[in-house]
Amino acid sequence: MSSSALTLDQDIWRPKYNPWLIAVVVALAAFMEVLDTSIANVALPYMAGSLGASNDQSTWVLTSYLVSNAIILPISGWLAGTLGRKRFFMACLGIFTVSSLLCGVAPSLEVLLLFRVLQGAGGGGLQPMAQAILADTFPPQERGLAFALYGITAIMAPTIGPTLGGWITFNYSWRWIFFINIPVGIATWFLVRRFVEDPPYLSRLKAAGVKLDYIGIAFLALGIGALQVLLDKGQEDDWFGSHFITTLVVVAAVCLISLVVWEWFQKAPIIDVRMFKSFNFASSCLMMFTLGILLFSSLVLMPQFLQTLLGYTSQLAGLALSAGGVVLLIEMPIMGQLTTKLQARYLIAFGWLALSIAMFYSTKRIDLQISFQAAVLLRIVQVIGLGFLFVPITLVAYIGIAPEKNNAVAGIVNFMRNMGSSVGTSLVTTLIARRSQFHQGRLVQYAGPDNPNFQNSANGLAQYFAHSGLSTHEAQARAYASIYRGLQAQAASLAYIDTFMVLCVGAAIMFLLTFALKKNDPGGGGRVAVD
Repeated sequence: MSSSALTLDQDIWRPKYNPWLIAVVVALAAFMEVLDTSIANVALPYMAGSLGASNDQSTWVLTSYLVSNAIILPISGWLAGTLGRKRFFMACLGIFTVSSLLCGVAPSLEVLLLFRVLQGAGGGGLQPMAQAILADTFPPQERGLAFALYGITAIMAPTIGPTLGGWITFNYSWRWIFFINIPVGIATWFLVRRFVEDPPYLSRLKAAGVKLDYIGIAFLALGIGALQVLLDKGQEDDWFGSHFITTLVVVAAVCLISLVVWEWFQKAPIIDVRMFKSFNFASSCLMMFTLGILLFSSLVLMPQFLQTLLGYTSQLAGLALSAGGVVLLIEMPIMGQLTTKLQARYLIAFGWLALSIAMFYSTKRIDLQISFQAAVLLRIVQVIGLGFLFVPITLVAYIGIAPEKNNAVAGIVNFMRNMGSSVGTSLVTTLIARRSQFHQGRLVQYAGPDNPNFQNSANGLAQYFAHSGLSTHEAQARAYASIYRGLQAQAASLAYIDTFMVLCVGAAIMFLLTFALKKNDPGGGGRVAVD
């Protein structure tokens, strides 16, 4: 069947049930999966202690999930076309729910890692299929509103994940962060079975049959697996100072380049890389990748700064972030309405500009004297731009793309955001460590015996400690240790400032790219505007 016939067929088809009922059902599944990517972070020390593992070994609980998740994401469109989207979505829900139960009862770290791989594979299809179902269920003029609902799940879930995970782990057990998925997963599975249906064009594509591309799958699994592990373990193993990380870089580069070349010449590729010939689609993927970097970087930076340098508890740090989540909750539906009134690229441009200004503002407000109220306000400023980006960028990805490509678009766009989150987390961790070392080296130059200010501070502190009952030697040692701790804190705060500046520049570059995007008809969803 021709592309035009498929498009016409899609314009006529409408689901039997209320689209908003379907939207809530699939968004619930996506929310559960996105939440699971961040909820386990704070529970790692508890898992390590309970299962007799080291803290370094426990980080594989996150890595194993992300690797299998990242492999499934880009091929979810191909799997949906092969199995049928509803059947694939229900299979992913079933695998995710059962593996959550198995993770909760795992008796050892090795068994937990095995079930986390299974859980990540099941979760990999939930985000893109939820987005693809929304794209097909709603008419083009309402697609922005539907993506706003999906955006709430994609951005809110990682925001509340660490706070919720910390509360569950502290009050109950780390096993309950997996058990809470079970009732939600079962209920969602039955709701999907009852209300979700495949459009006619998907049935015809499935009936046409698809050849299994073993070579493409092998390149994908090896390339993405190596890339995800090196991003997660790179800073921990000193990047290219480690033979293991260097080997992963080579494997990832060779396999991913080979994957692109191989898929380009396949008639039925598992990943339709030819879609990147569309400048609009390629740009939206790059922007979604950058959005993933900025979203997760700020999610890592703020609580890490508050906890490590200001002594906040995980719960208090989570509360400082929660106000930003409330702002996004209010902002997303408004963005859905604005996409029907304004061109998506104008909203995107404002979002990148606001985000760049917010990151620059962060460089001026981050210091060791910041109050809780100021930290809350700073987080609100940081998220305002995010609300203007997720929905319009998702909408732009579909401009000029035929309906039969909706599954592939959703898979690749979500893959780019997830990889951006991995790169962002790795980037932040590396920048903080390296720039802290740099600034510490600079500040140490002023902490020498030839500096009278340093000597006066050290002598004053020594006298204070001596009056507290310490001996002269102990007081002098305590004074030097206190100054060194302060120097380390100052160096770390300067590293955070540098990192926010890097994010500011990245957002500014995306702002400039926005004006190269195609115009869209605000009331027509994925249709290109005619000048």
